[in-house]
Amino acid sequence: MTEPIYDVGSMWDLVDRRARATPDRRMLVDEADREVTFGGFRDRCLAVAGGLHAMGIGPGTPVSWQLPSRIETVVLSMALARLGAVQNPVIHIYRQREVAFALRQTGAAHVFVPGLWRGFDYTAMVEEIARGLDSPPQVHLAYDTLPEGDPSTLPPPPAPEAADEVRWIYYTSGTTSEPKGVRHSDRTLVTGGRGLAMAVELSEDDVGSIAFPFAHIAGPDYLVTVLALGIATVLLEAFLPEAAVEVFRRHGATMVGGSTAFYQAYLQEQRKQPGTPILPALRLMSGGGAAMPPEVFHEVGREIGVKVAHGYGMTEVPMICMGSPSDTDEQLAHTVGRPVYGAELRIVTLEEEEAATGEDGEIRVRGPMVCKGYTDPGLTADSFDAQGYFRTGDLGHIRPDGHVVITGRLKDVIIRKGENISAREIEDLLYQHPKVGDVAVVGLPDPERGERVCAVVETSAGEAPIGFEEMVAHLRAAGLMAQKIPEQLEVVEALPRNQTLNKVLKYKIREDLAKKPFVPPSV
Repeated sequence: MTEPIYDVGSMWDLVDRRARATPDRRMLVDEADREVTFGGFRDRCLAVAGGLHAMGIGPGTPVSWQLPSRIETVVLSMALARLGAVQNPVIHIYRQREVAFALRQTGAAHVFVPGLWRGFDYTAMVEEIARGLDSPPQVHLAYDTLPEGDPSTLPPPPAPEAADEVRWIYYTSGTTSEPKGVRHSDRTLVTGGRGLAMAVELSEDDVGSIAFPFAHIAGPDYLVTVLALGIATVLLEAFLPEAAVEVFRRHGATMVGGSTAFYQAYLQEQRKQPGTPILPALRLMSGGGAAMPPEVFHEVGREIGVKVAHGYGMTEVPMICMGSPSDTDEQLAHTVGRPVYGAELRIVTLEEEEAATGEDGEIRVRGPMVCKGYTDPGLTADSFDAQGYFRTGDLGHIRPDGHVVITGRLKDVIIRKGENISAREIEDLLYQHPKVGDVAVVGLPDPERGERVCAVVETSAGEAPIGFEEMVAHLRAAGLMAQKIPEQLEVVEALPRNQTLNKVLKYKIREDLAKKPFVPPSV
């Protein structure tokens, strides 16, 4: 059994130590069946670092890249880490506004793009942006070829003390304001990934998967897990459920996931062939990024035959809590696990008092995985409390067993006639109805109530849409108090989602419904 590698500071140290420990073990494989071992990965990173160094890239050089989840992308990222560059991974769905903001704010000297990929010309977009910048970056194609050079020309690798320097900037997409640049160091990312690696309880014989954008904060989270544990993982450029299942089955994936929307996609594939496992080697689903209704956990168990270890993190704090396969089914279904290695949590009530065990409040976190603040110092000052805890903006509580329950967002609390209502509680109950494929509950302005509760529902495949009276009867039967039952029901073909982890965009729902007159249902 290969020992995990945890006692590292820098990303490059982890790459190098894993390559020396298990050089011939498979590390990455893609849908075209290309493979690279841990030793081969390190050697290729060094060659690419040599090529980048010859281009003038070194410690502190700001470099942006907007690339799909490919072996070349992971190599480029770790080659930049070897050089100590400040890299800005950009998710492939970002367009002119977000990319221009990131390039301008980071002062990127180089940008790596895939050229024409999935019908969009990234080179043309970045070149147009560059023409409007005072110091335009050099634009490079990096889809299937990377610059290479002589590794013997490289400067020494990053020193241990450099692990705390800001070397990564991740942008969160803005809604009504500019995107926020989140500043990370190697240590914050390595510690976050260690928390994930320790929680998921994988062995060296497991085969994981990356079906989400590697440029997402989950990318380094998962890469650290791969390197720390020495496991193989399968990369997908884009997540198309039927094709993904075929690739993962071919390569014997034992863990898949990403977010709740991914779990639901696998369930839909399984329902096409009930009784015959779509992924025979699978033993665990894992992910985060969005709330998981308890019923999803039970559906996966009944129909696919594995557990779901769901977790909780964000761009600012890559891992906060994580479920483990050894947790009970009740814990896995109803919580996001325990705080991961190194994470300290406190729950603060809306009155700014320390919450009691089991009492809801804002979740705040402190530890070595917390980001170094934002590129905007004003945002940084507002995001940490006097004790140095990061304000997550999420509501929840810590149970007596130490597991954490998320009940909503601070801005997602619906205040109806002065009473705080959790949208998450209603969503979890509505998801149990057979006609409900997915659901989002939002608060809408209301002159009488302050806010009224509105349920927005996708219909399950093969079912008729749920009616208002059906919804009310279902929630009453579940024991929901009358004041929390939605006054409005909207049935839609599809909830608006982002393209990263398919997270439901509640702000978009609110914007769309604000344009419609409210007609009270007649019951």
